[in-house]
Amino acid sequence: MVPTGLPVKYKRPGPTIPSGDLNMTETSSGRLGRFIPLVLVLFAVTAAYAMGWHQVLSLETVVGNRAAIDAFMNNHRVAAVLAYVGLYAAATAGALPAGAVLAVAGGFLFGTLTGALGATMGSTLGASVLYVLARSAFGERIMRNAGSWLAVFAAGFRADAFYYILFLRLVPSPSWVTSMGAGLFGVRPAVFVAATALGRMPGSFVFALFGSGFGSVIAAQEATFAGCVAQGLDDCRVTFDPADVLTPTLLVGFIGLALLALVPVAARRLLMRRATPIGHEP
Repeated sequence: MVPTGLPVKYKRPGPTIPSGDLNMTETSSGRLGRFIPLVLVLFAVTAAYAMGWHQVLSLETVVGNRAAIDAFMNNHRVAAVLAYVGLYAAATAGALPAGAVLAVAGGFLFGTLTGALGATMGSTLGASVLYVLARSAFGERIMRNAGSWLAVFAAGFRADAFYYILFLRLVPSPSWVTSMGAGLFGVRPAVFVAATALGRMPGSFVFALFGSGFGSVIAAQEATFAGCVAQGLDDCRVTFDPADVLTPTLLVGFIGLALLALVPVAARRLLMRRATPIGHEP
């Protein structure tokens, strides 16, 4: 009760905001925030192509700046390796067609073991960036609105994601498609990273091994390349063809490893089919 004789002040209530509208606003802001990293990556990739930075990732750059690179490596080897890993990760995240060249350059600069491990780490980090972007920006919405066939396909892919991703990393296929597909289908991060790293190792070691012996090739072309640069010509090149590394025999070996990665999937499916009673097949 209010004591008599005392003035009573009433505060006029202000407008109320329905909780549904507030939740809708927060949800919309959260959804928009998910696309910011993706937009930034797309902007960086577009800028890289527009400025011609993707052309800098070449063996000509390594040869032309060999003295400066060697001097930096002699004084800051760990920093040089980390910079190489970061550069490889950025090129992979930007889907720049420089993986083979960077792997060869890593073997040439750091040797087979360090170059291969650096290439594996860099490519795995770059692929993980695409995976996270796809999973956070599109994955939830696409799976929520997906049709029954896509939902079934995604569930089957997740069930054996490690072997499928390992297979796709071993065969010649677009890396960014595998990374973003795994993110859209909701593959667990640990499975994606482990399969990507393991699948990248064979190719990284082959290219790094080739790069470690690339010094003689560069030495044979270095004088010609230096003379071309001195003349101010625009088409100075250091000859390198990935086909020289990925011979038909080696490609067959990689495909064999990739098919071997699918053996556990085929075996499990066969055992499940035999264990399922007749008439109860999915």
